[in-house]
Amino acid sequence: MIRSSKISLKFSNTNKLNKINNFILEYRNVVEKFVDIFWETKDIPKLMSKEYTNKIKNETWISARSIQSAGKQASAIVRGIKKKNKQRLFIYNKLNSEGQFKKAQKLKKIIDKNKETKPIISTVHPELDSRFVKIDLNNQTSFDGWLHLSSLGNKLKIDIPFKKTKPFNKLMEKGKLKPGIKLSKNKIYFNFEISDIPKKKEGKTIGIDIGINKVFTSSDNQMGKEDKDGWNLSKIQKKLSRRKKGSKGFGRAQEHRKNYIYWSLNQLELKNVKKVKLENIKHLRKNKRTSRFMKHWTYPLIFAKLSSLCEESGVQISYINSTYTSQRCSQCGWVRKTNRKESQFKCTLCGFASDADLNASKNISLNLPAINKEKRLSKSNRTGFYWNEIDKKCIVPYSQKLISYFYI
Repeated sequence: MIRSSKISLKFSNTNKLNKINNFILEYRNVVEKFVDIFWETKDIPKLMSKEYTNKIKNETWISARSIQSAGKQASAIVRGIKKKNKQRLFIYNKLNSEGQFKKAQKLKKIIDKNKETKPIISTVHPELDSRFVKIDLNNQTSFDGWLHLSSLGNKLKIDIPFKKTKPFNKLMEKGKLKPGIKLSKNKIYFNFEISDIPKKKEGKTIGIDIGINKVFTSSDNQMGKEDKDGWNLSKIQKKLSRRKKGSKGFGRAQEHRKNYIYWSLNQLELKNVKKVKLENIKHLRKNKRTSRFMKHWTYPLIFAKLSSLCEESGVQISYINSTYTSQRCSQCGWVRKTNRKESQFKCTLCGFASDADLNASKNISLNLPAINKEKRLSKSNRTGFYWNEIDKKCIVPYSQKLISYFYI
C-alpha cells in the first residue's frame, strides 16, 4: 500500500517560495508541451527517449532530468484519457457483434458525449524522484527535517525546512518513507510504503450508511458526530454553497470539508470487524438538477476514505444495491415509503421507531435478496411489502394477509 502525507511549506522564506513557484510554473509549461506532442501520437511511450526530450530542451530552462520527469507525467495523463475511450469502443463493438444493438446505442451516446479533450495542466504538481530529492530527518536544527532539492535546472538548489505532523508520524510508524515527493506551491506530499495487511477471517459484518448530516452511521451503533467547534457535514456544505467557486474562501471551505470527513471517519472502530457492507452509489447527480447544497455532497471522497481505512485494517468491503434500505423496517421487514420521514424512521406496521440512518445501516448489513427492476418499477413500496433475509421466515404472524409480494 502507498499512502501520502502533506507537509506545509510555511517555514520557507519568500525567496525559496518564489523559486519553488517559478519551477512549478515552468515544469507545467513543459508538461503542456509534451501533452500537445502525445495527443497526436499513436503509440505513446511510457519512458522518455531523446527523440522526445530533444524537442523540448531548447524551449525551457529546467534540466534534462526534469524534462524527462515532465514527459513521463504527461505520458501517463494522455494514456489515461485515451485508455478510457478505447475500453468503451471495445465494449461498443462487442455489443454490436453480439446483436445487443440497444445497449450499443446507449454506449455510443456516452462515447459521443464524452469526447476526448486535452487535459487542464494548471493543476499538475511535479513528481520528483530520488534523482532530485534528499530527505534529511536527522539534523541538529529546530526543524524536524530538511528537504534538499537539486538537478532542477539553471543550477537551482533549494533547501526546504519542515516540521512533522501527526499523520506523518503515524505513517512513519506503520511503513517506510519513500524518497520521491510531489511538490505544490505551498505543500510537499511525502509517500510511504506500507506492507499489505491480510484480510480478516474472523469478526462481525457491519453495514454503513453514509449521509449529509452524519458522515456515517454503522449497524453497530457507531455514528459520525459534530467536532469540538460544532461543525457537521451539513453546516460545512451550507458554507460551501455560499462561497464563490474558485475563490480563496471556496478553497478553504473545500479543505474544511475534506478534513472534517477524514476526522469523522477516523473515529470508526474496525477492530472486531471482518467485513463492511456499503451502498453501491454511482452517478447520483447525473442528468439531474440539484441544489448548490447537494452539489457539495462529495460521497466519492467518503467512500475513498472508507476503502482506505478498511484496507489498512484488513477488512473486506462489499457493495449492495441501496434501493429501499432506508424504507425497510429492520425489525419486521416491512417496506413502505411513509416509514421514513426525514431523519426519523417509524414502521407503519409494527411501530418500531429509530434514527433513520441507523435503521438503514442495519438493513445494509443483512443478507437481503436483490429486488429486480420489474418489482421496483411497480412501485409496491407505496402500499407496502415484506422484504426478508434469504432463508429466513417472516417474523410477523399475520403476514400472509398483508403481503404484496414476499421474498424468502
